[in-house]
Amino acid sequence: MFFYSTNNQSPKVNFKEATIKGQAPDKGLYFPEKIPVLPGKFLENLTAYSKEEIAFNVIHPYTAATIPEKELRDIIEETVAFEFPLVKLNVTIFSLELFHGPTLAFKDVGARFMSRCLGYFVKNQDKKITVLVATSGDTGGAVANGFYGVDGIEVVILYPSGQVSSIQELQLTSLGRNIKTLEINGSFDDCQEMVKQAFMDKDLNKQLFLTSANSINVARWLPQQFYYFYALQQWNNNERPPVISVPSGNFGNICAGLLAHRSGLPVRHFIAACNANDVVSSYLETGKYKTKKSVSTISNAMDVGSPSNFVRILELFHHQFGDLKNVLSSYSISDEETKTTIKEVFANYKYLADPHGAVGYLALKKYLETHPGDKGIFLETAHPVKFYDVVEPVIQQKIDLPDSIKSLLKSKKKATVMKSKYDDLKEFLLKK
Repeated sequence: MFFYSTNNQSPKVNFKEATIKGQAPDKGLYFPEKIPVLPGKFLENLTAYSKEEIAFNVIHPYTAATIPEKELRDIIEETVAFEFPLVKLNVTIFSLELFHGPTLAFKDVGARFMSRCLGYFVKNQDKKITVLVATSGDTGGAVANGFYGVDGIEVVILYPSGQVSSIQELQLTSLGRNIKTLEINGSFDDCQEMVKQAFMDKDLNKQLFLTSANSINVARWLPQQFYYFYALQQWNNNERPPVISVPSGNFGNICAGLLAHRSGLPVRHFIAACNANDVVSSYLETGKYKTKKSVSTISNAMDVGSPSNFVRILELFHHQFGDLKNVLSSYSISDEETKTTIKEVFANYKYLADPHGAVGYLALKKYLETHPGDKGIFLETAHPVKFYDVVEPVIQQKIDLPDSIKSLLKSKKKATVMKSKYDDLKEFLLKK
């Protein structure tokens, strides 16, 4: 399997090269040369396979020839070493819980897979790799945890000051060792732009071996397909596939779901559940794609005004607007609607959603209201305790703290405050 750049101005590379480079030299994103179609027998009998076997069958076509089978199976075993339960709320709506990993967020899967792939690829190299990543919330914590203590790799995480939850911030800033954190006085888009500038800086790249751990990296993006196969493995209505609603910010997760669909996974329709950052919702309504300055919301991991991965979705549909609209819908959900949804879901079903899951739930509910007969799944992407400062005032009670969070709250923040200026980032990277 080879990967080409979405800008079509760079040489094709294999999975190893795409993982190490992160982004193509022409500023495009790497995209698979062909989409593997999985055997019908495999797709029809998902219940007969373990999580590990499903993940291996899904990812192997992309990694073949770069990671031996035994090593790939070992990587997968560590990547999916927790549960992904499908929970019924009512007769038409189910929640796929993706927060049972070490940092209580869906991004644990991609971060663990990528860290282990990169660790395998660089184990015999003399030069240390610097993983540079911007985060709007959960990515940073998952990346920090996934790469913590990995030999030969140093991680530098940029996050927007005051725009992540208190628990997310501790997950980003408390580890130390090979994890360095920069608190940027700006937005997530500013952080992401600084990271992009670093990758395009020829002088910097001559002195440092840089790669990315954002979902622009194929090793972060591709394993997110696993969620959708695990959802269908637990879906008990084979005659009518589910509608799947995905809380969407940088659009890597839903793009992985659409890729799984193209590989043969039966999904009736996808919904991009957005907050006030409605770039894609507006595009699907008007046919005109226009990025915007991001705005802060209580579902902060989705506060993205220029979603990097949307170009991959366009590539997947050969830039045909009509074909994309047949498969994908989108809703923009306000903060007030999000709070009301958290309160109502908790009161009606004794189910506590985090703000992102609440956005996914309400978008799905709105879609089902106009599509009677359909049933659906929303992705619950983070444990609500990560947003206790938002959730607790809404439900007017305390959330029980998992043991991992109790110990985290005793940790101290270690971060370097920085202006949203690329020159300051470059100076930091060259001095560290």
